[in-house]
Formats: sequence, C-alpha cells, structure tokens
Amino acid sequence: MMQNYDAIVIGGGAAGLMAALQAGRRGRQVLLIEHTAKIGEKIRISGGGRCNFTNLGASPANYICSNPHFVKSALAGYTQHDFIKMVEAHHIQYHEKTLGQLFCDGSSKQIIQMLLDECTKSQVKILLSCRVNDIAKSERFSIVSDKGTFEAESVVIATGGLSIPQIGASDFGYRIAKKFDVPIRTTCPALVPLTVGANDLQQFKAISGISNPSIVSYGKTQFPENILFTHRGLSGPAILQISSYLPCFSEEIISINLMPTVDLRHLINQHKDSKKTLCNFLKQYLSDRLVNFMVDNDFWHQPMTEVKKATLLAAADKLHNFSVKIQGSEGFQKAEVTRGGVDTDYLSSKTMMAKQVPGLFFIGEVVDVTGWLGGYNFQWAWSSGYAAGLNC
Repeated sequence: MMQNYDAIVIGGGAAGLMAALQAGRRGRQVLLIEHTAKIGEKIRISGGGRCNFTNLGASPANYICSNPHFVKSALAGYTQHDFIKMVEAHHIQYHEKTLGQLFCDGSSKQIIQMLLDECTKSQVKILLSCRVNDIAKSERFSIVSDKGTFEAESVVIATGGLSIPQIGASDFGYRIAKKFDVPIRTTCPALVPLTVGANDLQQFKAISGISNPSIVSYGKTQFPENILFTHRGLSGPAILQISSYLPCFSEEIISINLMPTVDLRHLINQHKDSKKTLCNFLKQYLSDRLVNFMVDNDFWHQPMTEVKKATLLAAADKLHNFSVKIQGSEGFQKAEVTRGGVDTDYLSSKTMMAKQVPGLFFIGEVVDVTGWLGGYNFQWAWSSGYAAGLNC
C-alpha cells in the first residue's frame, strides 16, 4: 500500500534530523528514512564522543564553496546562537574549548537524543534500516525502498558525503542529483591527514608522534594550530584545516612555520656570541627529537659564536619555512568531511531547493559546502537543515 507524506527526509544525520523536526513543527506530516540501523552516527563519534556541535565564531568566512556567497542566507537564518538555545533548553551542559569550539560536557548522545525528542514532539516518523532504491517524480515524488513505496510532495536529500564509509557513507545523494540533472562538483576528502612521498616518509619515521604548535600555509591560506608527524605523513588540526584547500588529487607543497611564536632570526642576532650550539639553543623552543631531525649540517653542533651569521640565519629560515611535498591524503576512510558535492549554482540559497526540480532539496554535507574544523560543519548541517525544513 502506498504511504503518503507531505515531506520525506532521506538521511538521519545532523542535517536530516534538523530538517525533519523543523518541517514537523510546521505541521507537515514528515517521514525520515535512514538506511543504517542507527540515527546520527556521525554525531555520536564526533569530538571524541562529546560532539563539537557548533562554533561561537561561525560565519561565511569559515566555509569553502564554489560560490562563497551561497552560505550566507542559511547561516543568517539559523545561527550558532539559535542552536545553543536549543541545547540549553534541553539542559545539556557544554563547554568551550579552543577557538570557539563548543562540546558537550557529557556525551554526544545527548545531542542525538535532543534532536530525537524534538522530532517526537513534531510527530516525525522515523524509519531505520530502510534502503531507498529509487526516487521518481510525476506530480508527486515516489520513493521506492526495501520497506515499501512512499509518496511525498517534497523530498529532502540529507545523505551526507563519502567520508567515513565505515559508518554508512555512500554516494546516494550524488546519484539522485545526477538523476534529476543537478550537477556535482568534483568530490575529494577534506579535513584529512596528509601523506608524503617515500623519501620524506623514511625520514619522518624518526619523529612520528611528535606534536608541535605551528603555522601551516598553502598559498595565501594559513592556519595556526598543532601539527602531528605520523607514520604516514602529517596530521593535527592545522594539517586537517589546510587539507581542505589543496587541489584534489594533485601533489602540492605546503610550508610549515615550526616556531610561530618567536622570531628566530631576531633571537640569533641577539645570541650570536653564545657558546651554546644551535641544537642546544633551539631545544629551549622545540622538542629534542624535532631539533635532531632538522640537523642537516655539522654547524648545528658547533658553538654559535663560531658559525657564520648568514649560516645561522639560513637555519632560522628553514625552521620558519619548512617545506613539505604532499603526495596525497589518507582518503575518505580518515576524512572528517567531503569537499565538493551538489553544485550550489543549481540550488536556492534561501531554501536549499533545486531550482529546476520543485520540491527536491539538498542539505548538509552532500552539498558543495565545506566548513573548517571546529564545529563549523555541524553548524552548516543545522542551518541548511533548518532552511529546508521551513520550506519543504
């Protein structure tokens, strides 16, 4: 028997839950379909299990999109402060970490339960372990699944991107977009650890596990946070951030300032007559293993007073501008999000509806919008979900 709804949301993650509860609040009869057995898995595992649910500083400047203006309307329509009000209304305790990042004091499960409670209040029906096989449209949308066929006036695609396939990520949203002639921007892993070539990798093994406050730059883009040397290359917050700005699938060189809080050239000028070796001098500021790794000449072990000033300044430049050739990334398995996706030129920035397909909406990670690390992608999920929920 055909089951009829006003709106069907496909995807039970952050964006889908927000769209469903908001549509339900409007009195719409809503069905949310999730193809896995669990709701909100990406919410559950985020932030080490405490969910970095938004960022106090969220603004359009924190997002990557082929059209940088696209995110403005949705972010203004439902801000981080709006979501914080919901969190507080549900008496969920939270705290701010660095750079405006907000986390639950307790568990990310509290955020999932909050969204489920709001869905229940709005009489949203949730169907788990339901795989959608096809979507067609005549006067209304027809959704064919392994649990029956459903009809709806509106369909919201909130199926996410390709990142973290082990919890159910798929290309379903992109396939539906293509079926309805909505173009896709090239997808690639974002907020992802980076890999290096064989030669660098052999050398990096000596410093694997070292974390260091740094500034990582690519072109005019730079991020000041920790980096982590790994057995495959580079990770840490600053590396994850810069990964979103590297061209997909191509080798690029990034620059790392390993001593961002001091001007080493100035210090060398001050201490040129020191009897300390450059190695010992630098170990005041960097870990012993990292200093030993950077040694590329005998002069590092000589008293600074015996080394030419130009030679010491060249070493300073190396530490302030440590260049690394990036070979690739650790892929969608380790990526926090997917860059690229449904082309925003074909969506309404106010409603998230496909311009040429009335009633078809795309929200969250499936869209070509990528936030910075630190709660920004969840805020995009809330904001885009809210926009669609008001209009589906």
